[in-house]
Formats: sequence, structure tokens, C-alpha cells
Amino acid sequence: TKAAVEEGIVPGGGSVLVEISGELSKMKLEGEEKFGLDIVTKALTEPLRQIAMNAGIDGGIVVNEVRNRKEGIGYDASTNQYVDMLKEGIIDPAKVARAAIQNATSVAALLLTTEASVVDKGEEKTPEPAPHQMGGMY
Repeated sequence: TKAAVEEGIVPGGGSVLVEISGELSKMKLEGEEKFGLDIVTKALTEPLRQIAMNAGIDGGIVVNEVRNRKEGIGYDASTNQYVDMLKEGIIDPAKVARAAIQNATSVAALLLTTEASVVDKGEEKTPEPAPHQMGGMY
């Protein structure tokens, strides 16, 4: 894609975000800054966690496994294996990954500095009744 040509590629599937999270967690901060850093480091693991959960695997286990492997190794949900993401062609444009982090940070900063926000309440969902059994039908 054009974004990949502009800024290159990174290992995909959320693995590079887990690596960034690990590097950020090494920072020594205190107070509110530490609290903010903890939120960011956890948020960076969520894409991989969700990919694993969508594959029916415990996301926490997958995140820890990727975190403890060498750089560039990630989780391939289609094969349920830990692989070299670049070698397997599981990639993300670096520009897209960077922009996602920047935009998420910008929104979070906006929410933190806003004294109030307005949201839609949404509709209450009522559970649908169970279908009637159709005895005798095979």
C-alpha cells in the first residue's frame, strides 16, 4: 500500500504493539504519569488479545507468550502458531500503526482534559424468547 511505501512495514497482528508496550513498561515514572503509562501499556496489548480471543484462545496467555519471545515473533491465529511475522507476510504499514497510536493518544488526552462529555444512552436490549421446539421433526 501507499502507507507501507512511505514509512515501511512492521510485524503485524498486534505483535509490534506488544513489543512497544514492553519497552514502555521499562520506564520509571511515578504518580499520575505512572498511572497513565500503565493504561497505555495495557491498551497496546489489546489488539493482539482480541485477535487471540476471536480465535478462541486466552488472550492473556498469547500476549505473555509473544512478550517473552524474541522480537518479530507473533501469534498467527490462522495456524495457532507463534511465527516470524515478517517471514510469514503478516505485516502492518508502519504509518498505520503509528497513526493509530497517535490518534488514540490524542483522543485519550482530550477525554482526560474535558470536564464533561455527552454520550448516547443507547437502547435497552430485551432478550428474545427461545424458539419453540418442533417435536417430531428430524
